[in-house]
Amino acid sequence: MIRLLIADDHPIVREGLKRIIADYPDMKLVGEATGGDEAVAKCGSVDVDVILLDVSMPGPGFLETMRRLRKEHPGVKVLVLSVHPEDQYAVRALRLGASGYLTKDHSPTELAGAIRRAYRGGKYVTESLAERLAFELEVDREMLPHSVLSDREYQVLCNLGAGTSVKETAAELGLSPKTVSTYRTRVLAKMKLKTNAELIRYVIKHGLVD
Repeated sequence: MIRLLIADDHPIVREGLKRIIADYPDMKLVGEATGGDEAVAKCGSVDVDVILLDVSMPGPGFLETMRRLRKEHPGVKVLVLSVHPEDQYAVRALRLGASGYLTKDHSPTELAGAIRRAYRGGKYVTESLAERLAFELEVDREMLPHSVLSDREYQVLCNLGAGTSVKETAAELGLSPKTVSTYRTRVLAKMKLKTNAELIRYVIKHGLVD
């Protein structure tokens, strides 16, 4: 029996995932969380095999949540579910030990397959993501300016690059607008950019947003 924890702050999404899980006799829901901190805590209070982790939740951010899960609960497999395109976060998530990255437009059958593969210790990647990972191996991506950003700075870069305002970004990441502005300043400095327009052009050029 695969014991699953759903970590998503949207009730409708959680209900949909619960219905999918209920259709498979080899899977069992053992808990729910609506934020990163709660997800880490729940993994310490119930036995979890695989956590379905949403990208956009209140708390420390999903990349930091993944880092904490790997440190505090290394036996738990993490399957990332997201509305964000693979280009934006998938590679970073896999580097942090994720067992797979699925956008939420995948079918229930694909999700079930990904859960089973993660449970067995494998990695679930789509064909397009596999191609991107191969590209990452061929090209020294570490030389690109955004590679020097912290995970939180990278999240701010992607949000602002997609045209999201500072206020909207703050609400999504659970930060204050002042903190987001500070991250924006750091991002511009590290990447040697001067304006939001330059930041947006960079993000689009390098395919960091859909």
